Amino acid sequence: MTDQELKELVAQTFKGIQELRVSQAKTDEQMKRTDEKFEELRISNKTMEKLMGRTDEKFEELRISNKTMGKLLGNISNNQGDVAEEFFYNSLAHTQTLAGIHYDFVDKNMTRTSNGISDEYDIVMINGKDIAIIEVKYKAHESDLNKLLTKKYENFKKLFPMYKDYNHHLVLATFSLYDDLKEMALANGVTVLQRKGDTIESFVPAA
Repeated sequence: MTDQELKELVAQTFKGIQELRVSQAKTDEQMKRTDEKFEELRISNKTMEKLMGRTDEKFEELRISNKTMGKLLGNISNNQGDVAEEFFYNSLAHTQTLAGIHYDFVDKNMTRTSNGISDEYDIVMINGKDIAIIEVKYKAHESDLNKLLTKKYENFKKLFPMYKDYNHHLVLATFSLYDDLKEMALANGVTVLQRKGDTIESFVPAA
């Protein structure tokens, strides 16, 4: 190898070392930036976890709040139902008359269980040949009428077979209902009692 070739080899080797140093420096810088990004991401994840923790707490507070609200609304609904029952019971117990028929007995919250069937009837009026089965609602809905005509009445016949030969009168008593529901009840043979001030207004199905 000549002196010139040796010089060129040394120069190339030196150049390669310099390029390697530059490349290593770039790699070190990139690794440093990557580490910084990972650190930022770690901090971000930690912050996110805190935020998610707070969000979970808020959802839990909201769940508890909704549960409390549900209980309050349930209590209000129950109280309204109790008020309606008390009003209609007191009025009917005072007159013992419904739709022109006089009754000997007026019972409230009549409950019976037999052969796995259990049901409660808000008000029941009885004489020697007639029995009125009265469902009371603060505000009546179509589902209340349907329930009276099907489940409630079918259960009544099974739970109180001693009244099978009586004239059965189904009655929906309410403080409020819309006209279409009233017409639907009357069309299905159900008497409607509606509060009108301190009195009861009766709507009897056509004979």
